[in-house]
Amino acid sequence: MQKEIIFVTGIGTGIGKTVVSAIVTEALEADYWKPVQSGLDEKTDTDIVRSLISNKKTSFWKEAFKLQTPASPHLSARIDNVHIDLNDIVHSFEQQYRDHPVVIEGAGGLMVPLNEKDFYPDLIPLLHAKVIVVSNQYLGNINHSLLTAEVLKLKKLPVIGWIFNGTYHINEEDIVRWSGFHKIGRVETEEKINSNIIRQYAAKIKPGLVELLKG
Repeated sequence: MQKEIIFVTGIGTGIGKTVVSAIVTEALEADYWKPVQSGLDEKTDTDIVRSLISNKKTSFWKEAFKLQTPASPHLSARIDNVHIDLNDIVHSFEQQYRDHPVVIEGAGGLMVPLNEKDFYPDLIPLLHAKVIVVSNQYLGNINHSLLTAEVLKLKKLPVIGWIFNGTYHINEEDIVRWSGFHKIGRVETEEKINSNIIRQYAAKIKPGLVELLKG
C-alpha cells in the first residue's frame, strides 16, 4: 500500500476526531500522531488511541508539543510560555517518520490557531498530508461543515472525504453533495467505545477508504 499521510480534522471540538482517528489507524494499520496535545489533566489522545488499537504494526509517535491547559493550542502555549513553531512540528515528523502510513490528528476544528499567525491549513501542506473531515450531527452542523469545506478548497488542500459521527440524518447527503467531498463512512452513537468496536468500524470503512486513497 502507498505510504499515505492522513490528517484528521473536524468541523469543531468534541465531535469524535479521536475515535475516527483510531478507526482509520486500525483500518490502515498506520502509525498515529497527535503533534499538539492541549490539556494533560487526564489521558492524552495518544493514550486513548493506543488503548483502542489491536494491530501490531501501529507505532505511537511522541507529541511535538504537550501543553498543560485544555485550550486552543496558541492560548495553551501562551499560558505555558511556549512558542509553537511549524518548523519544529515538521522536524518532529521527519524524525519519527518510518515510510509507513500515518494518521495525524489535529486539535479542535480546522481553523484552530497554533500560534499568533499559523493555523492548521498552514501546517497540513508542510506534512504532505491528505485530509479526512469529521462531522457530527447538531443544529448548525451544515454551516460548520460547509465552512470547513470552503476553507479546504480555498487553501487547495487534498481531501479524501467525510466521516460522519452520531445518529444518521439526511443532512449528511446534503453536505456531501454541496461540498463535493466523498463520504467515507459513518460512526454510530455507541454506548461504549472499545477495541472491538474500533475493529468493526475499521473493517467497514477500509475497502472504500483504500479505494479513495488510490485516487
